[in-house]
Amino acid sequence: MFQRAGPNAPNVGIVGGGYAGLACAVELVRKGLRVALFESGRVLGGRARIVEKDDFVVDNGQHLLLGAYAETLRLLRIVGVKPSVFDARPLDLYYPGEFRLRAAALPAPLHLAVGLLRAEGMDWSERRACLRFIQHLKAQRFRLPVQLTVSQLLDNAAQPARLRRFLWEPLCVAALNTPADEASARVFATVLRDTLAAGASASELLIPKVDLSELFPVPAARWLGRNRGQVYTTEAISRIVPDGARYQLEGDPVAARRFDHVVVATAPYHAAPLLAPFDALAPLVDTLNALRHEPILTTYLQYDASVRLPAPMIGHAGGLAEWYFDRGQTGGPAGLIAAVISATGPHLALPRRELELAIHNALETVLDRRLPTPDGILTITEKRATFACRPGIKRPSVSTAQRGLWLAGDYVDGPYPATLEGAVRAGTRCAAAIAQATTG
Repeated sequence: MFQRAGPNAPNVGIVGGGYAGLACAVELVRKGLRVALFESGRVLGGRARIVEKDDFVVDNGQHLLLGAYAETLRLLRIVGVKPSVFDARPLDLYYPGEFRLRAAALPAPLHLAVGLLRAEGMDWSERRACLRFIQHLKAQRFRLPVQLTVSQLLDNAAQPARLRRFLWEPLCVAALNTPADEASARVFATVLRDTLAAGASASELLIPKVDLSELFPVPAARWLGRNRGQVYTTEAISRIVPDGARYQLEGDPVAARRFDHVVVATAPYHAAPLLAPFDALAPLVDTLNALRHEPILTTYLQYDASVRLPAPMIGHAGGLAEWYFDRGQTGGPAGLIAAVISATGPHLALPRRELELAIHNALETVLDRRLPTPDGILTITEKRATFACRPGIKRPSVSTAQRGLWLAGDYVDGPYPATLEGAVRAGTRCAAAIAQATTG
């Protein structure tokens, strides 16, 4: 239901124009509140945005969505994004010449069972072990001990080495951006519950055909503009100043404006300095500062049009890059390959040119052919791409101890790791809490 904001509706300032902040803004406007959103950068999207550098126009990191991302898909529909924006395919974990598991387009559990029957590079004992693992999780209703790591979970479930190497550990790193021996088994189980164990449509891979800014941030900003929401870019908010029961934002181009509520929708390491002046928020600031982060490195290699992967996404177990994406097959330039390395590793110590050469050489190994010299190479490292999703991690709530101050981000408490869906859910949950606070 869409309520048009009246002149006396509560005014909400949102600091941060990433997926969480924009999701919060859209939901607040739909609930009849007035909204002004401030993004310090030129481009909306936060840590999921377009980058223009050295003749490349690419995302700052390769992202894909899943059919289980119900809240993200709902928001995309609201702001007018059509499903055709995605290259949608059944889950396909493909390691050329070594392993392949493709989910069938069937209801659960047949989608996985049939996929296992057709799997390449798996013997019957491994097929049975995979099904046994899912049943093991179902028997516990996907609720696992807080301190359990993914590696410990796999040990307890007696998973064979090949399944760990080609299936469970790559899925863990891809979803949680945390190595399996450090990653939270509870969060991993939630991801598996809502994807692999939920059905073919939930586990479907949705690869955007457009850049990450055009996927949601730009359509959301346009939608907000049409519905009286205000979006500011290149407007950095340096301080949140109490003014009676309301707040002023230093950096707001409308100096006289005051807000009934302020949502801090930045990364946690940017949120902490904004919240530190409030005595009541000292424990929250400590929590934010205690979060540890993991990087994601993406190297884009622009080859000529003769270079094409056997699928839009292929894996390389034990390689430098875990996944390669053929952007030419999903709406990008022909020959553009994105190589992704998740989490901390020895690759971070390599000189950039040495790293890029190693990725090129590894891709030749995967494709079993000599490749032409790339016309261009761009490496983007998000050093603090996500929080480290470790067992027992303390994640803050969307509400804070300071009346009128709220949080939204992929790091706030929720069932998912630091994904686009986690960010969007945090934003809509924050909007719901604000709306309730204004009517309660």
